[in-house]
Amino acid sequence: MNTTRELPKITTHVLQEMKQKGEKIAMLTGYDYSTAKLLDEARIDVILVGDSASNVMAGHNTTLPITLDQMIYHASSVMRAVERALVVVDLPFGTYQGNSKEALYSAIRIMKESGANAIKVEGGEEILESVDRILSAGIPVIGHLGLTPQSINKFGTYVVRATGQEEAEKLKRDAKILESAGCFGVVLEKIPATLAADVTNSISIPTIGIGAGPHVDGQVLVLHDMLGINQDFSPRFLRRYHNLHDEMIKAFVSYIDDVKEVRFPNDKEKY
Repeated sequence: MNTTRELPKITTHVLQEMKQKGEKIAMLTGYDYSTAKLLDEARIDVILVGDSASNVMAGHNTTLPITLDQMIYHASSVMRAVERALVVVDLPFGTYQGNSKEALYSAIRIMKESGANAIKVEGGEEILESVDRILSAGIPVIGHLGLTPQSINKFGTYVVRATGQEEAEKLKRDAKILESAGCFGVVLEKIPATLAADVTNSISIPTIGIGAGPHVDGQVLVLHDMLGINQDFSPRFLRRYHNLHDEMIKAFVSYIDDVKEVRFPNDKEKY
């Protein structure tokens, strides 16, 4: 039975209350109507329409190729399914860096055309002008610090970030900058757990970790990774809650065999 209507709609204000109460925030990625409907029925707090769709949906090696139009398509599909969860959409690479007017235009398009609840951007002080302009339009923004996949060509690697003092101090400053600007939260990706705890305790807005240890206000994983559909990605922080890869292959093989041997359809499955 769908019980999502019995529960309050998750908003940025609700997430703030959850942090204050010490209630952890559960976030997963979602890219399509059917999966988003299941996530909402399961009472997920936040669905992230991530630019990781570039990887798991389109087969690219990085998040960089996905376009604004494609993100709006995925976000619109998700929004048609959701009643309760807060839906956050990634601004894709090239739609906000270095041009605050384009950032605002991109964010407005996502909000107007998909009906999403908020957007997410990667970076700190260097994108502050874009963040300020988006927030000035009344669009909720969550930041993303640490390993920022849109900057993979700058980093050259997906190793843990902010292990050195200089980068760690910058991350702390950036978190406070995003908080002061008015962001409702910050995603912390692949940074030392002690640093993530320090950041979480130093700001009043929620932190959502991915590879950032347990002492954050919530966690996020990529759906295809945690369900075991994607077997090519196995970082230390990933917990696979199912092995859909093997189960789906088994189902496909059974179907193929039944078709080949004329076991499907049977007498009960025909008109």
